[in-house]
Amino acid sequence: MLHALSIGFDELEPQAHRVLTVEEDSRAVALVTERIDSRRPAAYLTGEAWLQNVPFTVDERVIIPRSFIAELLADGEGTGLLDAWLSDQTSRVLDLCTGNGSLAVIAALAYPDVQVDACDLSEPALEVARINVERHRLGDRVQVFASDLLDSVSALGRGPYDLIVCNPPYVNARSMQGLPPEFLAEPRLALDGNTGGNEDGMDLIRRILAGAPAHLTDIGVLVLEVGHERPHFEHAFRRLEVAWLETSGGEDQVLVVTAAELRRWW
Repeated sequence: MLHALSIGFDELEPQAHRVLTVEEDSRAVALVTERIDSRRPAAYLTGEAWLQNVPFTVDERVIIPRSFIAELLADGEGTGLLDAWLSDQTSRVLDLCTGNGSLAVIAALAYPDVQVDACDLSEPALEVARINVERHRLGDRVQVFASDLLDSVSALGRGPYDLIVCNPPYVNARSMQGLPPEFLAEPRLALDGNTGGNEDGMDLIRRILAGAPAHLTDIGVLVLEVGHERPHFEHAFRRLEVAWLETSGGEDQVLVVTAAELRRWW
């Protein structure tokens, strides 16, 4: 409604009791009607999504940002649950599968002394990520580049990293078949985790876990979101010791694993 009326979030309170004109009323109703009829996500209709009180530009080139990892990053340096896994020497961060760049931006805002890389396979998504990096004036600290997971990181001379955060495609095959229209409006590439012939949603995560040890420092950690796929994750990687981090989504959405454990496991 605020978007339809060109009212900023900070203007709601003083304008809350204003009577709308006929034109304003029609504009607001038209946007809500489009949302209902098209089943397109509201963020695509407004061109903007907010994550941890930070605004991001979004469109159909990117998945709508909603990662629970953002909560862990936004707690900020020295105050959050994630800090127990980091070191005072943590200085290089990678946002793998960055999408619209939201986790990279939030990491840079929360940790002002770190350098952040953000990579994705999708060139259209990277276009949006660059828009968001510039929107938040972080071009000197956040570098955006193309990579199929970790494949191009070394070739580009990036890393190693003290922290890799990743919200990869992980939806299993059965769940993909039952997604509602709102999710189907998003890029399938950003959702479907069944790229290697399996149906458990873990195909990309298999590649990430195999490649991560070579791209982490000795003090490094990988923070990985798996959504509702914890049972599939634990079945696929049953000998890998990880810790599950509590978020507003519960204790089974996001995990952390150390570089040392990944090297032992691999």
